[in-house]
Amino acid sequence: MAKIAFLFSGQGSQYAGMGKSFYESNERARQLMDKANEILPFNIKELCFEDAEKRLNETTYTQPAIFVVSQMALSLLEEAGVKPDVLAGFSLGEYSALCAAGVFDFNAGVSLVADRGALMGAVTNGKMAAILGLDKEKAEALCQEASDKGIVEVANLNCPGQIVIGGTVEAIDYACEIAKNYGAKRAIVLPVSGPFHTSLLQETAKDFGELLESKEINEPQIPLVLNVLGDYYRSDRDLRELMVSQMATSVEWEKSIRQMMDAGVDTFIEIGPGKTLSGFVKKINRQAKVLNVEDMDSLQKTLNELSA
Repeated sequence: MAKIAFLFSGQGSQYAGMGKSFYESNERARQLMDKANEILPFNIKELCFEDAEKRLNETTYTQPAIFVVSQMALSLLEEAGVKPDVLAGFSLGEYSALCAAGVFDFNAGVSLVADRGALMGAVTNGKMAAILGLDKEKAEALCQEASDKGIVEVANLNCPGQIVIGGTVEAIDYACEIAKNYGAKRAIVLPVSGPFHTSLLQETAKDFGELLESKEINEPQIPLVLNVLGDYYRSDRDLRELMVSQMATSVEWEKSIRQMMDAGVDTFIEIGPGKTLSGFVKKINRQAKVLNVEDMDSLQKTLNELSA
């Protein structure tokens, strides 16, 4: 019997048209989108389906949009009777995983993610870059040299050969200039508004923590692997504290996937727009079975694979 992990898409996977086939095909998914439209101060249906005002790539809007579409996709998998043995999400996607685990319900999740997106969207004091071809030690050495120009830190440890760094503009630009000296194949500046998952987000994380104090947070009902830990959450840890620190701490994605594999997970289903996480998993272990659900076609393919 396959041991299944649900993985939830992070920021950067969004595209106009996402969630539309779910909305047009399924009443449960339609209700989720309509409920989100009631909760949010903007038209999330138009944002996801059309994006006429070109706001989908702005963090304030991106985060709730991906969250809602991911929950729509999840609802269809649940309706088909597919259950996970473990949950994880990449950066923003961790909030979809927390919701799926029962830490908060959909309505609370929409509001919480909208607040998180607005806070992070207001951070414009830096940038991020993907460094291809370096291991963690060399990436840290690169950051150390570039730190002469400002703050620069390892932000995301995605998979072998792909590490993302974040920091102040001058320091990131310099790191990209000298990356080849450390053996990097390429350095690619990412289209994000701020240096997420670095110490430059500490004040923003603190603000988010204050907001979180008034929210009801439950213990997860399904095993969770968290970005900050790169490991399974245990109830002796403070979940609120981990949610807050995630904003200003490295995403330990490769470590997270390896922990799940070590625990016997052999099937990974990426839920939400895009297939970025599927690519990461394949680079970590080519033998892993990797599926995804981002529209009705991919849902059907995944259900066919699981029943084969």
